[in-house]
Amino acid sequence: MTPLVSRLSRLWAIMRKPRAAVGSGHRKQAASQEGRQKHAKNNSQAKPSACDGLARQPEEVVLQASVSSYHLFRDVAEVTAFRGSLLSWYDQEKRDLPWRRRAEDEMDLDRRAYAVWVSEVMLQQTQVATVINYYTGWMQKWPTLQDLASASLEEVNQLWAGLGYYSRGRRLQEGARKVVEELGGHMPRTAETLQQLLPGVGRYTAGAIASIAFGQATGVVDGNVARVLCRVRAIGADPSSTLVSQQLWGLAQQLVDPARPGDFNQAAMELGATVCTPQRPLCSQCPVESLCRARQRVEQEQLLASGSLSGSPDVEECAPNTGHCHLCLPPSEPWDQTLGVVNFPRKASRKPPREESSATCVLEQPGALGAQILLVQRPNSGLLAGLWEFPSVTWEPSEQLQRKALLQELQRWAGPLPATHLRHLGEVVHTFSHIKLTYQVYGLALEGQTPVTTVPPGARWLTQEEFHTAAVSTAMKKVFRVYQGQQPGTCMGSKRSQVSSPCSRKKPRMGQQVLDNFFRSHISTDAHSLNSAAQ
Repeated sequence: MTPLVSRLSRLWAIMRKPRAAVGSGHRKQAASQEGRQKHAKNNSQAKPSACDGLARQPEEVVLQASVSSYHLFRDVAEVTAFRGSLLSWYDQEKRDLPWRRRAEDEMDLDRRAYAVWVSEVMLQQTQVATVINYYTGWMQKWPTLQDLASASLEEVNQLWAGLGYYSRGRRLQEGARKVVEELGGHMPRTAETLQQLLPGVGRYTAGAIASIAFGQATGVVDGNVARVLCRVRAIGADPSSTLVSQQLWGLAQQLVDPARPGDFNQAAMELGATVCTPQRPLCSQCPVESLCRARQRVEQEQLLASGSLSGSPDVEECAPNTGHCHLCLPPSEPWDQTLGVVNFPRKASRKPPREESSATCVLEQPGALGAQILLVQRPNSGLLAGLWEFPSVTWEPSEQLQRKALLQELQRWAGPLPATHLRHLGEVVHTFSHIKLTYQVYGLALEGQTPVTTVPPGARWLTQEEFHTAAVSTAMKKVFRVYQGQQPGTCMGSKRSQVSSPCSRKKPRMGQQVLDNFFRSHISTDAHSLNSAAQ
């Protein structure tokens, strides 16, 4: 018998022992949502409360089926082994990140909590590599809560520009002001009070701050942690569902190390980010591989397929007498041999973003310091609140109506303008979290007329240099690149934004250029006038 078969036979013997089902309790759902996304939709949960080792809470939503101990940690020895293996790995393999250095070196608790808070907010839906420079710049500009509280929203938006999900920066500043003005400059010290008192702080963020900055033994669940827990305990159902989510929070609370809660939570997140990744997990490098039920399932399936393991046992052994287990793989999506551990978890298909269209115009005029472009400020609520953009209107089905509406919007800010100079340049497609927005890009250059020197409140003229450092969205920077004619193709940039422009079309061959020039020189003045009018 080979070592692998021997090992799997022992595992199989253990897993076939009967286990008592774990009952479920009652829990009220949160009365309101956070108003933002956190990593993987975990911040819309109710306020955290103490959890026992089997994740039974008196205020849980009633579960329709009992939870098999197959999805839990059965005893203290398993929990201790998981903690020790994960923390030992983290001590050796953790990445050197600026927010971790600050949390380790900062002795002042309020400044330490603030540093953790900023990092956690920036890391929502954003990759670590992108956040590093933003975080460094932010902490250099506003090293304390008091510094951030005294900043203007314009400054916050300007530094946040390009990071996405712009409401995060605004809520972070709102929270800083509340701490300074209402809480005496001191951060709440527990996950419960952090979530209760600070705007935009949900269950995950509160737990991260409390455990890392204050040493509170409270578990956290973000997208990375959810994936690790789902694989370790073979939870195949959608982790964003209420039932699965509360089970994951119970597991996180059971596992968190009371001696090193901050390090443990960061270690679990680190494991999910670097080893237990969504598509190509590095199982051979995982410190808790021996405790991973997903990995055990893969090995068992391999033995069954090869005929080395006799019989056709129920591999999961969940809720044998109560029907389908609501934590296992859904019946509609059974085990896929080609996926391996990636079978866990199976996420529900995302609703596609709704599609909207808009027309926007780059209006340019000469200035003393070079060309100037007109920007207007968006409303203080809604998508891209408070940011600056080129004058825009809702897309009209008729080209004539579109030009008319856009020209009226431009004249509202800059006064009378020559309609015949308005040119269509191309389009930019940019996908926000829930909206796929197509911008039809126009340009209008004011030449040979007196520059506009005064504009209404909410508008301003900027040089190109000022534009690139202003509080504008990535989509507007794409629009400006189309205007400048610097976008060479239709697929350049990230998957989330595409641009196209007339200049991206293939140039005609030399012979065609000669013919075009010949006929162009013979076009009558009347025809030219008609063409100009049509534009």
